[in-house]
Formats: sequence, structure tokens, C-alpha cells
Amino acid sequence: MKIEDPVFEKSMFLIGYGESSNVYILAGDYLTIVDPGNDYTVFTELERLGFNPLDIKKVVLTHGHRDHCMGVFELLRYPPIYENKQIEIINHEGGPLEFKKILEEQGFSLTQVKGGETLELSGFEWEVIHTPGHTIDGICLYNEPTKTAITGDTVLPHAMADVDKNAGGRLDHYLYGVKQLLKKDVENILPGHGVPVAGDGKIAIAQTYEGVMMKVAEIEPESKTTWMEGATLLAEKGLLEEVVYCCDKELALKPEKLSASQLKAFALNDMGRCEEAIEILDQILAKQAENVHALTAKGHALLGLQKFNESLKYFDEALAIDPEIKEAQVFKGMALYFLGKYDDAMDIEPFRVEFMDRFKDQIDQRQQQTQQDDNTAGEGDTNEG
Repeated sequence: MKIEDPVFEKSMFLIGYGESSNVYILAGDYLTIVDPGNDYTVFTELERLGFNPLDIKKVVLTHGHRDHCMGVFELLRYPPIYENKQIEIINHEGGPLEFKKILEEQGFSLTQVKGGETLELSGFEWEVIHTPGHTIDGICLYNEPTKTAITGDTVLPHAMADVDKNAGGRLDHYLYGVKQLLKKDVENILPGHGVPVAGDGKIAIAQTYEGVMMKVAEIEPESKTTWMEGATLLAEKGLLEEVVYCCDKELALKPEKLSASQLKAFALNDMGRCEEAIEILDQILAKQAENVHALTAKGHALLGLQKFNESLKYFDEALAIDPEIKEAQVFKGMALYFLGKYDDAMDIEPFRVEFMDRFKDQIDQRQQQTQQDDNTAGEGDTNEG
């Protein structure tokens, strides 16, 4: 890795093979093992490398799959360790219950994390990042000074881990987990399998993110789908952050593509990032002054910023070009309603229908809740009698 930092001065990496994950030995004030794998020979390796297994004080598990965690039990069978019980095992609170039960029965300490904690490991600080998706209990460890992440199976070099539904894995969770890593300044990846990535960590995370997006959008790798096409498919699924990401990719290739800019602005609007949307929409309207969708979107953005009077101008301009555009009519009705011009708002039929439908839903929900409360109260009276 050629990282000149005390974190890695004495630390070691044992590459996994067969049914065992990579093993990371963090050496400092004591030894910490991250993912002991699924192979008892790892502890023989420790001694061969000059480490004393009795110096192990902590073991961190990136998730509960056998190839990452079963080596814990080989370690705990080591007689001096079993007798002293001084090792702290750390995993996510969503980890396998059977694993927790066995440790407790054997009298070992188990610390369960949620994500967001800072762990002191061998004298160095590592942030816990909850990265579900492959499994529900996936975590990564991030060391900010070295810009290094230990990623388990969340990010692998040149590959993407499968989603294990039996372990609570979900594609939408996977997107969430990888996005947490994208927020960090990561240069180096220490994965659960394969060779570590030095310097290009951000690229490896982005590749995983894009791979998960393709699976969510049900895009086959060989389909040659464009970023714009992917953005459209993701928009249909309501994945707005991913829409923005794909539009940015498309615009990096084709900066003048107005359809990509427009879709990005729509997504930003729906995410509540109205000021960013307006900046893009102004650029579009400077080139296409009569773009009814951009006019409506700018009115929508101003509506989101509670600039109701200003928004009306853009809805009126859009409706002057296309009087039938329903979205502009509904949003105009909303602006008028918020300005206290209730009669004017109700004169707009699409808004009135939309308003009454929502109002009716609220009334129905309240009536149902009242009925449930009455039934509960009646059961209580009966029981009391």
C-alpha cells in the first residue's frame, strides 16, 4: 500500500482463499483482527509473522457471513484465550442471533454497533459506517487520516457482491450503504476479498454504486444503456439521487444536452433542492424561453421556496403557451391557495379535483381512526363490565 502512517507501520494483510475472507491485522498498542476469516490456520500464520495471539484484544466483523466470522470460534478455542476471556468481539446489532448466543454462552464480551461510532482499534480511531445491502448487518471501517476504508463485501475490486436476502440483504439498502461511503474521502480500499485498492478507492466505490443502480433499474451490463436512459428508468422508481448522479454522468459526456439538465432539475426540485434546480432551469430558459416544462419547473421551485407570488408568473407563462398542461394548473392553484386566494384557486378545475381528492382521503383516514378508537373503547367497556 505504501502508506506511511503509524496505522500501517506494523499491520498486515492476509489474502483470503477458498471459503475464507481476507484477514486484516491492525498492529499498534495491541492487536485487532478485522474479519478472522473461516480458517483456523490464520492463527498459525500470526505466529509465523511474529505476532502473539495473546496480544489480540479486539475482533471486528464486517458482517455475519461464515467466510468472514467463523474464524472467531477457532480463536476462542485457543486455551489461554478461552481461559482469560479478554477479547472483545465487535459486530453490527443486526448480526446473526445464533452468533451472539454462542458468544454469550461461552462468556465472551460482544459489543454491538449501529453505525456512526468511533472505535479505538490498536490505538487508532476508525469510524463505523453502516453499509447494509449485501447483508443487513454490513459495516465498513474508515480511518480518516489515511483515507482508508475496510469494506468487507460492500465494495470489492472489479466485482459486486450478491444480495443475500436470507441475511436481510436488499438492493435499495445497498444503494444507501454505498452512498455513505461516497460521502467520505476514500483513497484506499481494504476489501473482504481480492487485492487492496491503493489510490483509486473513490473509483472502486463509484463502480459499485453504478453496479447496484444497474441492478435496481434491471439493466443488463451488455445492454449499452446510456446514462440518460438509466436516469429515466431510475426516475420511474423514484430514486432521485441516482437520477441526479446519472444526469451528471451524461452531462460530463455531453455538457449541452438540455434534456439531461432538465431531468436533473426536476429531480432536484422533488428532493427539495429548489435553489440548485432554479440555477439549472435559468440556463435552460436562457436558451429555450418557451419551454413549458422548464417554466413549470421553475414555478414549482419558487413554490418550494415559498415565493408564491413569483411562482405565478412562470405558471401563467407556461399556460399561455399550453393551456392544457395539468401540472402548471395544479401548482398555480396551490400558489393561489397559499396566498389566501381560495376562490381563485378553486376556479382551477385540476387543482380543485386534486385538492378534494386529498381532502377526501384525509377525511376517510380520520373516520377510520375514529371508528377504531370507538371499537377499542367499546371493547374496554365490555371487559370492564
